[in-house]
This record gives sequence, C-alpha cells and structure tokens, in this order.
Amino acid sequence: MPEQTLHFDPIAAHRPVEIDDQEHDAAVLAPVIERDGEHHLLFTRRADHLGEHPGQMSFPGGGAEPEDETILDTALREADEEIGLRASEAEIVGQLDDIRTITEYAVTPFVARIPDREYDRDEDEVAEIIALPLSGLLDPENYEYERRDHPYYGDIVIHYFHVDGYTVWGATGRILVQLLELATDFEAPEKVDRSTL
Repeated sequence: MPEQTLHFDPIAAHRPVEIDDQEHDAAVLAPVIERDGEHHLLFTRRADHLGEHPGQMSFPGGGAEPEDETILDTALREADEEIGLRASEAEIVGQLDDIRTITEYAVTPFVARIPDREYDRDEDEVAEIIALPLSGLLDPENYEYERRDHPYYGDIVIHYFHVDGYTVWGATGRILVQLLELATDFEAPEKVDRSTL
C-alpha cells in the first residue's frame, strides 16, 4: 500500500525555478489536510460555465491583481475567495517550480498545511471542493501519462491521476507530480503508456 504521509522538509528546502517571460503571473495553493491518519490534498473542480478550463480539477488560485504585494499574496487571496481559507490558517511549507500554461501564464505553486474543516466554495467559480487521499494519488493503478507534440512547447508529457472518480491532469497534474516527487517516493515512470503523436 502506498505511504500515506508527505515529507515536508524536502519541499521546504527546495529552491524553486522561477519564470519571468510570460504575459501574466498567477499563483496556486496546494493545500494539505490530515484526515483519518492520512494526508489528503484539497482540489477544486472548476465550474462548468467558466471560459478557461471548465470542469477541470485544480488547486485554488488565479491571476495576480494589482493589490497583491507578492505572488504568495495572490495564492492566499485566491484561496480565500475560492474556498474560504483564511490566510492565517495556511501554514506555508514551501514553493514549487513555476510552470508555464497554454494561456501564457507563469504559475507559482505554494504548498500549505491547512485545517481539516468544511470550506465554503465560491459558487460562481467552484463546482466542488474535493479532498483526495495521498494513497490514491500514489497508487500506480491510478496514474498514467501520454506524450504530446505541442505546437508551442514541443514534446510535452501530460500526467493523469484518476482517484475516486476524479481526474487530475494538465497544469495541476504537472504541479502534483513535482510535489509528490519531492515529498514521497513517487517517480514519474520513463515508459510512455500511450501516445497521441
């Protein structure tokens, strides 16, 4: 059975790679709760009517606003707006590498420990708040990936985590892979299971 604990020290010690060549800046918070003796990651499922990435699983987050003094402020503000997480409740563990998205954003991910409580979703943006168990995310039976030839980024890998009827993929899947590789024994396999080339 996959381990059920995230090791936070490697996340805290990680020196993130930052991206500064994209048109927009954004940030997300990867929230970790402890429930029934196991770490879970909190995701949102985006509302189906949204223009960008409708219905997809994501971490709370969004674009930087002028009032945000830092990119961490962006992540905390967005988490408050989307799931009702107060900034004072978030124990920031560390920062992961920035990623580029197809919508020309540089996204900065932060990992935070948060209380296991009921959160209040922004009904306009968030269809559901979902806690997925670490054991499910680490189960090899729940993971697959494919290689695609992207017109702008070239050869890319798309990661898929299928847990409890939900699928985490895309930019959130890339963030999740780094988080798991830093904090657990997870390693994205070298072998491509399927290809769309």
